[in-house]
Amino acid sequence: MMSDPIADMLTRIRNANTAKHDTVDIPASKMKESIAKILFDEGYIKSYEITGEGVNRTIKVTLKYGQDKNQKTISGIKRISKPGLRVYANAENMPKVLGGLGVAIVSTNKGVITDKEARALNVGGEVLAFVW
Repeated sequence: MMSDPIADMLTRIRNANTAKHDTVDIPASKMKESIAKILFDEGYIKSYEITGEGVNRTIKVTLKYGQDKNQKTISGIKRISKPGLRVYANAENMPKVLGGLGVAIVSTNKGVITDKEARALNVGGEVLAFVW
């Protein structure tokens, strides 16, 4: 049994990126789909698609590299709020990753959004991960 599926997703992406794989398959959930959408919208991954039906659904993430595979688009990805220690931030104290160069993924009552969107909407929430 897996206690933290989001950390598993981020680790699969980190490992595939380090091993210079083109794609990585991740078991699907609504939360993971919204995280994949944010990674796509922010330009960290090339694409993602949901395949399968019911419990066999998977997210196929296509990783993005520079001119050659030595230039990684994702230089770091880190889980912040863990099951044993939840991390919350309000709109005023929303963390900035590398002074605004990276993205914080935040789960709010408006859905899973980036730190920039959370500041614009003036909402706080659980800080899920940092990507830079």
